[in-house]
Amino acid sequence: MRAIVMTEAGSSDILKLADMEKPCCADNEVLVQVMAAGINPVDTKVRNNGPMIKAGLPAILGCDGAGIVEQIGADVTHFEVGDAVYYCYGGLGQQAGNYAEHIAVPEAYVAMKPDCIDFIDAAAAPLVLITAWEALFDRARIQSAQKIFIHAGAGGVGHVAIQLAKLAGCEVATTVSNSEKTDLVKQLGADLVINYKEEDVSEALLKWTDDLGVDVAFDTVGGNAFNQLVSATRIYGDIVTILQVPGDADWKTIRLRNLRISQELMLTPMLLGLEEAAEHHGDILDQCTQFFDQQKLSLCVSDSLPLEQAAEAHRMIESGSVVGKLVLEVHQGDIEDE
Repeated sequence: MRAIVMTEAGSSDILKLADMEKPCCADNEVLVQVMAAGINPVDTKVRNNGPMIKAGLPAILGCDGAGIVEQIGADVTHFEVGDAVYYCYGGLGQQAGNYAEHIAVPEAYVAMKPDCIDFIDAAAAPLVLITAWEALFDRARIQSAQKIFIHAGAGGVGHVAIQLAKLAGCEVATTVSNSEKTDLVKQLGADLVINYKEEDVSEALLKWTDDLGVDVAFDTVGGNAFNQLVSATRIYGDIVTILQVPGDADWKTIRLRNLRISQELMLTPMLLGLEEAAEHHGDILDQCTQFFDQQKLSLCVSDSLPLEQAAEAHRMIESGSVVGKLVLEVHQGDIEDE
């Protein structure tokens, strides 16, 4: 099968097209013909720093995927050959990754693809959906009528987090860097849009909440952006971050304000081999499939590129200019015929 492989850590130039052996399907797995693969910042980090799972090189990147079930293992009960599916599995340093024509995925991670979206949008969805869902519902336990802040609302995680928070009945504030992104987040339902290049984020959030602070702040940026949220989150509120808490965090003020600080890393089930947590990921995608098919949820895919242009896609991600998600078309002709 064709695949994009990395044989060492380094720049995007180390990504090469290669012919790899088609994976076998274990008893608890489905073998998927990958139609499209999502591209995420974590892909560039694994490429730069080396595999997160020490399975040896060469490795195939790509955590997100969507495709057609080609074979099922003996213990698989929820899927049949020919099913259109999406999932978040692989890409952390295993040979298994979605920058390839086939991947074997444990059944627990897999969900039926929404009928109303194509393979390109479906491939872009799983990692960002699960990240946003776990951050908002599992970590912060958001409730209707709360005021929620989401960093980088036009980004991959941010743009779905806005929609999930609105579905929960919350008011949402977010940050952007330009007018194009402002238009997007307003379409998604954002109630307050802060251009962080022109406004102080903490001051804007305090003004929006009558100096009380937001109920929940979801940090997708890290560093000083996290520190700005300490004074802008209400006493007994929540800050959830998908980045490492900065070393200069003001823990004295965090403690005084009784803030609950939560970390979110949706890769944990893969990294630690947690079966029950993997099933939770599948359940999240099942629920989101219903939201898509009910027209309550949408994906912003800024561009899709053929598999051979994976290195260019990484350069685009690292430029920081991408709105929404990027996708690789693995079986390009078949997608166009869909």
